[in-house]
Amino acid sequence: MKADLIVIGGGAAGMTAAVYALRNNKSVLILESSSVGGQIAYSPKVENFPTYQEISGNDFANKLFEQVLALGAEFELETVTAIAKLDDGTFAVGTNEGEHYAKAVIIANGVNQKRIGIAAEENLLGKGVYYCAICDGAFYKGKEVAVIGDGNTAMQSALLLALMCAKVYVLTWFDKFFGDESLGTQIENTDNITVLSNTSVVDFLGTDSLIGVKAINKTDGSTFVLNVPAVFVAIGQLPDNERFKNVVELSCDGYIVAGEDTKTSTDGVFAAGDTRTKTIRQLTTAVSDGSIAAMAAIDYIRKLG
Repeated sequence: MKADLIVIGGGAAGMTAAVYALRNNKSVLILESSSVGGQIAYSPKVENFPTYQEISGNDFANKLFEQVLALGAEFELETVTAIAKLDDGTFAVGTNEGEHYAKAVIIANGVNQKRIGIAAEENLLGKGVYYCAICDGAFYKGKEVAVIGDGNTAMQSALLLALMCAKVYVLTWFDKFFGDESLGTQIENTDNITVLSNTSVVDFLGTDSLIGVKAINKTDGSTFVLNVPAVFVAIGQLPDNERFKNVVELSCDGYIVAGEDTKTSTDGVFAAGDTRTKTIRQLTTAVSDGSIAAMAAIDYIRKLG
């Protein structure tokens, strides 16, 4: 298929980019490997997006998807395998189903949260198991919760949760944190945070919702259970951008190097949302990136003549 613009990723950034491009009379093809909405679709409630006091992440994603389809977007459930800039300046985007062509490309494929690797993890996703304390922490105000991780994200999550939750348990694999010393000091001085070091999480308990975390103390081998309704996993994120390294520069940790203008090292290729180098990864910033990338792509296409 040929289009003015190919958007890789059907999350908030990608679909917002499609809305802006379509409203500027550009044909758009969205390529998504799994399901629309990205990570926000797993959030049971969204309360920090302007205009909505409360909406489920899935409903938000579906409304945005309906909007892009109504505007005329083409959508294919395909996995992108490669991007190539052709001699005539257009782009060939290869997928598991074939090739598509466009004048510009926006990469908005997001990131994957690192999983613990427990079977119950997927079953309880959004039902007590979360990956974003900023997004979902407020739902457990006044309750006891747990954080898994020992880096900056885990420490920041614990400090944020401590402002609203009765108790925060931080489970770390080693006997120390691997983050900013100042954050560690803040945690030590926060009365309602308890650090359980040398801990290996072995199971999440519950059927319809989380009721506890089962773990092993690696020092003495003893097993214990924390009876908490929510756990926030903060052991890192995994970008999936190696397949694009021929057309974009990647940071040492795999993110696409692009600034607030969303421009990459290749003219005509733009990066929006969590996939690019940035400090804040939220629904609002993804939507912002999508609109900026779309307008930049429209300008690029216009200059092609």
